[in-house]
Amino acid sequence: MSTPDNLSLYVHWPFCLAKCPYCDFNSHVGEAVDHAAWREALVGEVERWAALTPGRNLTSVFFGGGTPSLMDPQTVANIIARAQSLWTPAPDLEVTLEANPGAAEASRFEAFKDAGVNRLSLGVQSLNDEALRFLGRVHDGAQARAAIVATKRIFPRVNLDFIYARPGQSAPAWREELREALALGVEHYSFYQLSFEPGTVFGTRHRAGSLAAVDEDTALALFTLTQEETERAGRPAYEISNHAAPGAECRHNRDIWRGGDYVGIGPGAHGRVTLGHISHALMQHRSPATWLAAADKTAQDEELTPEERWEERILLGLRTREGIGPSDAAGLEQSIVAELVTEGFAKMHTNGLRLTPKGVPLLDAILGRLLATG
Repeated sequence: MSTPDNLSLYVHWPFCLAKCPYCDFNSHVGEAVDHAAWREALVGEVERWAALTPGRNLTSVFFGGGTPSLMDPQTVANIIARAQSLWTPAPDLEVTLEANPGAAEASRFEAFKDAGVNRLSLGVQSLNDEALRFLGRVHDGAQARAAIVATKRIFPRVNLDFIYARPGQSAPAWREELREALALGVEHYSFYQLSFEPGTVFGTRHRAGSLAAVDEDTALALFTLTQEETERAGRPAYEISNHAAPGAECRHNRDIWRGGDYVGIGPGAHGRVTLGHISHALMQHRSPATWLAAADKTAQDEELTPEERWEERILLGLRTREGIGPSDAAGLEQSIVAELVTEGFAKMHTNGLRLTPKGVPLLDAILGRLLATG
């Protein structure tokens, strides 16, 4: 489990070349970016939070977005260097940057490595040109493959993102695409089922009846297929959507799922930080212009009760293969736990409680049962 002295840093870069029709993240297109001003503001936030959390051990840095590969590499370098100077960096500090496979971003990969990035997460989403056009991506399959080759050459650790369960996608078609992806041989994959979120282009079309989601049976079949193929390829799931070779799990996300502290900086960034033995859930201003201009960039600061922290650990921990620890499991209604174990949806073990392969697809329903009486 994460220790109280450990800390992760999340940096949100909100700008993109285009807004994908499925994306509900805090991302913005077509805004002029003063890179020097953003560099100064982001480094300033690192300094502010380091002063509030002195003596902490920095275990990971994660640049998310938006499209962080559009950042000036010097900004990335300055943030990493300042964070390492103000916190105590782990000897094996993990520094991840999300990137798109477009030629403009790929040309910066060497500079990002020189800046201190040692893990690149590439938003491939598909290797199929038709699927990429449907998803509104600005790259094609050839660019994706070229970017993957470059990424593997430059970075010691690589993640590839893919989106499946697209309208009309069949199990045989997904199996073929999935096997091609796994044959690329990177250490880590994230496979996300397409969802139609409110406020997105796809969400609007879905509510209007012009875009249909795959049915539940198909979604389950595709999910099960994904688990089987990744297991066979030596990249088993360690979280619902994340798959890795043993030892190659994303430390940043893993520590958050375990309930660890993390500082979030940048527009709309979330954080969870313990200050004076009190856990705080924080969010920074969402609007890039508001965030950049604000002296205090924290828009929300909520003190979490021990019960709220416990519930959060349940919600996050049961997403993972390792599950939740025995002390957290002890707070659940034990009769419900016993029912889930008897039904084959969960398993108790010396390290706590985890869901079985049968239970994982039913996570939301299982959480509803556990937390309704927990």
